[in-house]
Amino acid sequence: MMNMQGLMKQAQMMQKKMEEAQEKLAQSEVIGVSGGGMVKVTMNGKMITKKVEIDKSLITPDEIDILEDLIVAACNDAQTKAENMMSEGMKEVTGGFNFGGIKLPF
Repeated sequence: MMNMQGLMKQAQMMQKKMEEAQEKLAQSEVIGVSGGGMVKVTMNGKMITKKVEIDKSLITPDEIDILEDLIVAACNDAQTKAENMMSEGMKEVTGGFNFGGIKLPF
């Protein structure tokens, strides 16, 4: 019976750490860039886009397709950075324990 109590206590501690990690991720930001920094997308650790910055020289009607591609590339860069930040946050919470590809609620 003592093992079950210990296990429950550990589970509660891990849940608290996960909640803290989620809050930390929500407050953290990454910046994805493309076009040599001409397009920047700011995203938080929960992959919510917060800001898009576009160099004014890119805003020309003849080259709208290039601008669209650069925005997509910057978003993808920011998403990759946010996913890496989430992964690092999970390592802290789980002590590096691998859950076999299971995505925990981040």
